[in-house]
Amino acid sequence: MEARDDKQPRIVILDDEVITVRRLVHALKRDGYQTEGFVDTAEAMGRLREAPPDVLVMDVHLQGADGVELMQRLHPLIPDTAVILITGYASIDHAVDATKKGAFHYLAKPFRLEALRDVIADALRQRYEAAAGKVDEGFDRFGGIIGASPSMRAIFKTIAQVAPVDCNILIQGESGTGKELVARSLHQNSPRANAPFVPFNCGAFAEDLVANELFGHEKGAFTGAVSTRQGLLESANGGTVFLDEVGEMPLSMQVKLLRVIQERTFLRVGGVKPIGLDVRFVAATNQDIEKMIAAHAFRQDLYFRLKVVTIELPPLRKRREDIPALLIHFAEHFARHFGKPKPRIDDAFMAALDGYAFPGNVRELQHIAERAVALSQDGVLRVGDLPPDLSMGEAKPVPAEDAVLPLKAMEKDHIFETYRQTGFNQSETARVLGISRTTLWRRLHEFDLLPTRKNGLG
Repeated sequence: MEARDDKQPRIVILDDEVITVRRLVHALKRDGYQTEGFVDTAEAMGRLREAPPDVLVMDVHLQGADGVELMQRLHPLIPDTAVILITGYASIDHAVDATKKGAFHYLAKPFRLEALRDVIADALRQRYEAAAGKVDEGFDRFGGIIGASPSMRAIFKTIAQVAPVDCNILIQGESGTGKELVARSLHQNSPRANAPFVPFNCGAFAEDLVANELFGHEKGAFTGAVSTRQGLLESANGGTVFLDEVGEMPLSMQVKLLRVIQERTFLRVGGVKPIGLDVRFVAATNQDIEKMIAAHAFRQDLYFRLKVVTIELPPLRKRREDIPALLIHFAEHFARHFGKPKPRIDDAFMAALDGYAFPGNVRELQHIAERAVALSQDGVLRVGDLPPDLSMGEAKPVPAEDAVLPLKAMEKDHIFETYRQTGFNQSETARVLGISRTTLWRRLHEFDLLPTRKNGLG
């Protein structure tokens, strides 16, 4: 029998597609989780009663069973298990409604493995934080946000003040600064906390699909609309809608969104009957909206509707005193995730980060910690566990506010960040970047990013 490490998080996969179960079990075991997969619902039920997992990943449509009903039956037996539902596109509205009934999150098929990994990591983080039941010593926390710097304490105070007030909020900040964490904290500390929190990436859909995603459609509204479908706005009724990357929203949709905010009603695509809407809008952007307004790329009236209160998130380089606390938090989190002992951080490791600009902000620091913990052999994070440009003393200094990086440096940063996010998979990196694998290889060779013993990528 395979030896088990009780420190490793346990995950159960339940899906009646054998290929899906095998794929997920294989991938999650490689991530360091104790993972079991089932295609038989009765067999899975027995195992869940016997040994409740940390996370249950379950299809909504099971042979002979409804995933949502099964989740509700299981809840008294496994109250501490986070349930992640996976579902076909046609039943997204059903799955969103299931979040009201206890699901932690849902993913629509087909989904990227990385998306599932992120949701599992969020579920485990919230579980560990709930178990801890206290603020970590040495720094402050507001929900999932960490920081003791004056700027972050001011943001915590603002969140506490405006969360109970049902007004629209605009969160501004560079990519990777934690805008969605702030949005979730606003929701969790509001009277709407028990209703859905529904995120929508405004830049993730082609212009002709945005309205259908937000508003849904009536049966027969267009070719292929074989049934009525709820949109994300309708599924969020009573809760919070998080409009991420709102600066990417097409102008045609900005007009429609403005009307929704003003009138609190909307029409499904192809519909004629107005549907009432009771949601709070929280929007986020990493763009300068005022410059977009001047360039006629964003509507000023919508901007004013969204920014009743504005929260400005500082980049990590402007709150450097938070870096040690964040690093400790991420390192301990990933140590639990990988089933490793609580890590110690070598002084030289921390010193290597002192002058680094962190262009990817908190998200980049999180990835640095994940990589270091994964590579560390003796429970100590050392300089050799850092990415090549840091471990070899090539960390870029913190730039002046008006500094402009050379084009080659920006290209190298972008390629390396994508390469790292794909787990240094060249085929996947080439696909994400939209270039051939041969072109990618040449760039990696040019920038000295190919896997070698020297740079630690191999």
